[in-house]
Amino acid sequence: MRAYVGSGPYCYTNSLAMMLGGASPSTAVIETLTGSPFGAQLIAGSLPLFDPYGWDPEVGLDAAIALLGWTCERSDGGTPAEALERLRTACSRGPVLVGPVDMGLLLYQPGTPHSDGGDHYVVVLSADQNGVELHDPHGHPYATLPTQAFLSAWEAKGVSYIDAPFVLRTAFVRHRRVTPIDALRQSLPGARRWLAGRDDLPMPPGSLGGAAAVETLADIVAQGTPPATRTLLTAFGVRVGARRLNDAAACLEELGLSHTASIAQSQARILGSLQYPLVHGDDQTAAERLRHLAPTYPQLGAALGSTF
Repeated sequence: MRAYVGSGPYCYTNSLAMMLGGASPSTAVIETLTGSPFGAQLIAGSLPLFDPYGWDPEVGLDAAIALLGWTCERSDGGTPAEALERLRTACSRGPVLVGPVDMGLLLYQPGTPHSDGGDHYVVVLSADQNGVELHDPHGHPYATLPTQAFLSAWEAKGVSYIDAPFVLRTAFVRHRRVTPIDALRQSLPGARRWLAGRDDLPMPPGSLGGAAAVETLADIVAQGTPPATRTLLTAFGVRVGARRLNDAAACLEELGLSHTASIAQSQARILGSLQYPLVHGDDQTAAERLRHLAPTYPQLGAALGSTF
């Protein structure tokens, strides 16, 4: 099994790794602990994401932090002025994990502003009335932004999975030492629950998970992929989905679960192979590969279920 090393949209994972510093495990371990590799969803019947039904980065971050033996303080809401004061105070004690923010409003990135930037996470190093300095894991260490521009991005008006704007996490404390292997082993029941399908998290009407989500996406793609869906899949969804699954496969192999790891790796290879046909408009090939991918989700769930 060959690990992938390179760039990718692992914003919250890379941000958490920065916050944990020398005590951080690999990003492959963190991403797997979030639960993100263990499912697929089609939100409201039209928005495809290769992460579990009902999952979002906020749920994933909380899970990974706890599994690794850490706690932190999460806060949100208030006016922009109140949020800035919270951020400034937090930065006086050290770096702060901030997000989600609207990636299309981070004006140091080329091509901004734009309305389809999506959600993103960063580590803020300092903040005052004039400017914000941050590490953006999307390739921008020590980026700076005028404070009002940062607040506009941080308000994250287009991000549906938060109840209030201006989310930050600070005061990270390690309460117990947990090895990456032990954290991964403890995460397996949660991964199995994601693959089985959770019904305790609110979802919009028409949403689908797992094999049903991927099969329906195959039908959509076969009829001619809508432009917005093609952009989402080729710019983000395929890349992050394939990497998550490959990282999960490597983690499962480390646990000695070779059969389960082989299923996850097969998923990663099928998903990664979608990039070329989707970019070049070969939607029939992409749909066929999605139909091959769909049954692997219950297969992975069954394999995980046999391990505990």
